[in-house]
Amino acid sequence: MCIRDRENNVFKVVLLQALPASGKSEVRNFMANIEPERLKKEFHIGENLQLDDFPYVHMMRRIDNELEAMGQARLFYPGEEPFIDGRDWGTLCCLLNEDYHDLLNRNVQRPDSCAQLLFDRYDRAGQIVGIAPRLGKLPEEIRKKLAEKLEAEAAAMLKEKQDAYPDSFDGKTIIIECARGGPDGASMPLTGSDGYQYSLPMFCPEILENAAILYIWVTPEESRRKNADRADPNDPGSNLHHGVPLAVMLGEYGCDDMEYLVNTSEQKGTVTVKAHGNTYHVPIGIFDNRVDKTSFLRAEPSAWDAALVEDVTCAIRQATDTMWAGYRK
Repeated sequence: MCIRDRENNVFKVVLLQALPASGKSEVRNFMANIEPERLKKEFHIGENLQLDDFPYVHMMRRIDNELEAMGQARLFYPGEEPFIDGRDWGTLCCLLNEDYHDLLNRNVQRPDSCAQLLFDRYDRAGQIVGIAPRLGKLPEEIRKKLAEKLEAEAAAMLKEKQDAYPDSFDGKTIIIECARGGPDGASMPLTGSDGYQYSLPMFCPEILENAAILYIWVTPEESRRKNADRADPNDPGSNLHHGVPLAVMLGEYGCDDMEYLVNTSEQKGTVTVKAHGNTYHVPIGIFDNRVDKTSFLRAEPSAWDAALVEDVTCAIRQATDTMWAGYRK
């Protein structure tokens, strides 16, 4: 059932999408530092509730690194290269679906082991997209040792998730951040598990029927440049400062298919998503960041230049106005 919050003049769900380092996390940081009433009035964005698949990607690499250190085979990544099984792009979407439902239902879990719970979630989400359980097939002693190594990080992830549950969803906007793409030089349409054409239909009906897309447009070359600039090896788990390996940037983010999906959509100003036996026309607004407008937002807000703030404000408002024009129909 559609629950679009027209009464409060805000989007219920915004899919914040772009290539890595395009400015997604910077835009989130910008929104977090705008007065709530102004954010609602000018951008149709309510108080933010944020979901992101990057922490799951980071933990996949942490799991693999710990397994390799124990002499075990890696499960998700062969090293600094793309996914072993590209369907894990769908695994990430299924984890976000679960987070979305947990958020709406304020589902609080207090497991004996947060790491073991996370392992089960990876296996369950993978099964939805056709991947056989991996962590569940580890020898019991190895899985127990792995859980001990990662318990503190898994517990912090679960606490952060559950601490964000609001008392009410009135006037709130759930922002779901993710990046998708395909190999450098690939032609359109992307095939297999590459791109938004694969991942968007993986989102649950409750997300798709309430969503608008805010797409941040940069070239793959600019994405790689900004990725190198932001990378802080001392902070690999940070949304604002993590770096994606170059092999992954070329193999999984060498292009993306959002422009293709917009140009081939059944309705202008939308992306057509066929999923769950239905057709969704998801409104989209495009924030053109090909000439970098957002890197300054990594600094403390007190250091933000007023002229740059005005420039990024106008560009984002133009995109959200376009989204809202389709969303309120």
